[in-house]
Amino acid sequence: MTTEVRTVQAGEVIRYADGIRDVYASAFAAPPWNEDPAEADVYAERLARDALRPGFTAAVATAGGTVTGFATAWITPEVFPADRSYGQVAEALGPGRTRRWLCGALEVNELAVAPEAHGGGLGAALLDAVTGPAPDGRCWLLTSVRAEAALRLYERTGWRRVDAPVPGKAALVVLLGPRHPGREEAGDGDWDGR
Repeated sequence: MTTEVRTVQAGEVIRYADGIRDVYASAFAAPPWNEDPAEADVYAERLARDALRPGFTAAVATAGGTVTGFATAWITPEVFPADRSYGQVAEALGPGRTRRWLCGALEVNELAVAPEAHGGGLGAALLDAVTGPAPDGRCWLLTSVRAEAALRLYERTGWRRVDAPVPGKAALVVLLGPRHPGREEAGDGDWDGR
């Protein structure tokens, strides 16, 4: 069966909400996420709100009419948020790097592939589809260092870890996209917040 990856806009992504919810539930039930299946319902509700964010884009993979993976992204606001994990990210990077690297950049919010679809390059295709419109190549994402398979995917596709641990029990790390202008500076170890 052939898998198709296509980019969808805000108004269209809701058509795929049930399949996205199912992929989310199966992808994030396993370690290191260990999410309760009910969290997939919460995500499906959040997806409708996220689709209203400036610069929202999504990529959906389907095979035989069934959603097998998805990715979502939007433009990070110029005033960096403080909710969710954003405050910890800003603390790790400092105000200067947060502003230069993340504000106004395309932020990959979610990327998930159904476990039965792993190993066929679907994650890389979804990531590529959703980050194509990144302004000046500026895109970034946040994941856990415990998500070893995800980190291998990101590094294999040219993403670079920022050498600044994000505080908190989730063991998060920021990654900059393959064309991000801050990539070279990301690993210099100079974390004084400039």
